[in-house]
Amino acid sequence: MIQKEIEKELNKQIRLEFESAYLYLSMSSYLSTINLNGFAHWMRLQYEEEQQHAMRMYDYVIERGGRVLLEAITAPQHEWKDIIEIFEHTLQHERGVTERINFMVNLAIDKRDHATVNFLQWFIDEQVEEEANVEDILSQLKLIDGKGTGLFMLDREAKLRVNTPPPPA
Repeated sequence: MIQKEIEKELNKQIRLEFESAYLYLSMSSYLSTINLNGFAHWMRLQYEEEQQHAMRMYDYVIERGGRVLLEAITAPQHEWKDIIEIFEHTLQHERGVTERINFMVNLAIDKRDHATVNFLQWFIDEQVEEEANVEDILSQLKLIDGKGTGLFMLDREAKLRVNTPPPPA
């Protein structure tokens, strides 16, 4: 049986994962309107990935005998100055998610909930990958000042991204 405090924090994280998904879908929409369809595709896959993360946690709470209580999600930002600002926002957001996952791991350790510590390890690894991917794209965007032929090439490369669903929890 899952401990109530762990259940509460996982429920909060489920909401935050859905909010992340909503943010990335908003970014995808914005990028489509400025004809960066490769980056729009990239963000749409981020949206799908965040939904998968939320559902992975959802399934875990239920598997441990807990109850998922879905809460309202906040409206995401809709406008950005440029592609560099979008990826700076994305990096800042992912770093916040990493802090939150680390908080939950520390709580699970404090509560001696080894199953949850083990479950959250996948998310720790995922966050390392998420931050590294965004940092790489942001570095490349800054090299080309987010403009010109380089932006066109990066946009085409972003369109090649595929979604690999996570393994079952």
